[in-house]
Amino acid sequence: MTDHAIATAEPTGIGFFEKYLTVWVALCIVAGIALGHLFPGGFQRIAAAEIAKVNIPVAVLIWLMIVPMLLRVDFASLAKVGTYWRGIGVTLFINWAVKPFSMALLGWLFIGWLFRPYLPEVQIDSYIAGLIILAAAPCTAMVFVWSNLMRGEPNFTLSQVALNDAIMIVAFAPIVGLLLGLSAITVPWDTLLLSVVLYIVLPVVVAQIVRRRLLVAGGQAALGRLLGRLQPVSLISLLATLVLLFGFQGEQIIAQPTVIALLAVPILIQVYFNSGLAYLLNRMSGERHCVAGPSALIGASNFFELAVAAAIALFGLNSGAALATVVGVLVEVPVMLSVVWIVNRSKGWYEAGIPAHAKSIRNPAE
Repeated sequence: MTDHAIATAEPTGIGFFEKYLTVWVALCIVAGIALGHLFPGGFQRIAAAEIAKVNIPVAVLIWLMIVPMLLRVDFASLAKVGTYWRGIGVTLFINWAVKPFSMALLGWLFIGWLFRPYLPEVQIDSYIAGLIILAAAPCTAMVFVWSNLMRGEPNFTLSQVALNDAIMIVAFAPIVGLLLGLSAITVPWDTLLLSVVLYIVLPVVVAQIVRRRLLVAGGQAALGRLLGRLQPVSLISLLATLVLLFGFQGEQIIAQPTVIALLAVPILIQVYFNSGLAYLLNRMSGERHCVAGPSALIGASNFFELAVAAAIALFGLNSGAALATVVGVLVEVPVMLSVVWIVNRSKGWYEAGIPAHAKSIRNPAE
């Protein structure tokens, strides 16, 4: 795949629907709460449609969300990883050595201690579990949009996303299991492993088969046309899932409307901490700004589709864990847009501070 084809495979900007995703999420919250109150029997029947603790309607919606996003990932781009070794190293360090563990710490600090008196006691551990699940899955799809908005290096973005997906297949379950175990939460390993197979392994395999066949049959243009048709399906599936989630969460939200605001606090701190740390580490290493920007964005954002699916599978549709991951969806777009703004505005400061010795060993692609 040529550099031009890789670049043109990415979105040219954030669309109207994506730009106002927070608005649609808020509307889905209202709709879900209202429908759950008006039709409790219907939502109970949907919740009962399970196989091995996996809710079938939600699983279908999750697949409709994830597969179109994974179609963008070109695992052949892993051959270019060495070109951006400093940015890749920083992002891997943030995604897998910092983010899940810092979120666990923030969850224990804010949810388990500072905010504990203001939250339902029976859901405290579940809220923390949801935050951990959210942080353990680095962003796959929306990062293409964020990278494009700050003119990020497209080959680096594709290489990093492909590498993260490959790592996620083997690392997501152990990291989540370890941190949930440290949180004194019983880990249903059979359900967790089933979630990894159902929501990571199989979608990756299916997406790569479809991608390869499309590229062979019609080239990049055919793939682009399919992605254009599937993008609305992916977002609509996300919103439909949220309606179901809040249909089950409605009573709890009405009883304690501060829950969402309190859960958002550690998520917001997490995003700015990890993006800032990744940005600074790239600057110290002498990485180019067009690589450092996507690195900071990938290091901060979450694969919230997978997080929602895993939380539902592990703890149920009406759990605090599911609600915590949904709050991640609610804050994702406005927070990441603010990170994009900061990265763009600080380009001069960033380039002025690159160490002198690093300027002589820049990436060969520069």
